[in-house]
Amino acid sequence: MKCLKSSKTGKIIRVSDKEAYAAPSEWKFIPKSEWKAERRPASKVEEVVEVQEETIAQKQLRKNKKDK
Repeated sequence: MKCLKSSKTGKIIRVSDKEAYAAPSEWKFIPKSEWKAERRPASKVEEVVEVQEETIAQKQLRKNKKDK
């Protein structure tokens, strides 16, 4: 199996050796890793949750509410 990339469209295909060697000049050989990268789902982006620090006054108010 060989991986080919179209110079016109950028499409990447994986074909048998016979088909690859008979392919027109539009198709160029590429490494399998490039083909795999296109097939894999995008890596998940983890959301960063920002924790806002309380001011001293906010901490005192929260403490007073709990004490009541």
